Amino acid sequence: MKLTIIGCTGSMSGPDAPASCYLVQARGAGPDGGERLFSLVLDMGPGSMGQLLNHVDPAELDAIAISHCHADHMVDLVGMHVYRRWNPAGALRPVLTLGPAELPARLNGVNGSPSTEAYATEFLFRTAVPGQSVRVGPLTITPFTALHPVEAYGYRVEGPAEDGSGMATMAFTGDTDLCETMAEMADGVDLLLAEAAFVEGRDPLRGMHLTGRRAGELAAGTGGRIPRAAVGHLVLTHIQPWTDPGIPLRNAAQVYAGPLEAATAGASWEL
Repeated sequence: MKLTIIGCTGSMSGPDAPASCYLVQARGAGPDGGERLFSLVLDMGPGSMGQLLNHVDPAELDAIAISHCHADHMVDLVGMHVYRRWNPAGALRPVLTLGPAELPARLNGVNGSPSTEAYATEFLFRTAVPGQSVRVGPLTITPFTALHPVEAYGYRVEGPAEDGSGMATMAFTGDTDLCETMAEMADGVDLLLAEAAFVEGRDPLRGMHLTGRRAGELAAGTGGRIPRAAVGHLVLTHIQPWTDPGIPLRNAAQVYAGPLEAATAGASWEL
């Protein structure tokens, strides 16, 4: 299983990266029995559609999972809609699109489409249900409820390890503050992709975002009511352009002793 950062800037696109968008890929058996590469995209924030084209042909995309319906996480579904409906080769098949119940209506709103628009040739919408896994080829995607002002989810993804040794796991928080369901989701994963939009001492509001320290607690297994297994690797993301990534990194390192870095566009990890 491989994770590639398409976009990682918080709340907007930035000078060096689009907003949140992450590509997860793994090889597995296709319907004809032959092996092929399966591709899942987590979130499609502003600017991500164009950069995604550098990494995967959207015609070969197997699934999209949207964490929540704030524009910085889903607005480039409009670009995906255009690419899939008006492709010169003909309309592409609808791609499985997992997310909040309001996602189709929200897409209509940002696209300026009438409420009757169903995007039937572009997206196969499926409402995320906490704990109810979705299988996409060799990948198993499980939603977990996030703590955010709107309906929001994090996703735990399991797939074959790149070295053939068994299964690998990663978790993506979406936007969230610390909560028990995020602690459950992150329990012992090989890689945790955690947002860190807030800064300790600068952003006192709770129930919206993690800080670097709180992401570190989540990674260390101390972010819930009961101790959990620490994660193997912590990658901080969703850091706004006005924040020095070194600040959340230093705060996370105070509570998490494992490998730690900030996401950058184009970076990748083989799990």
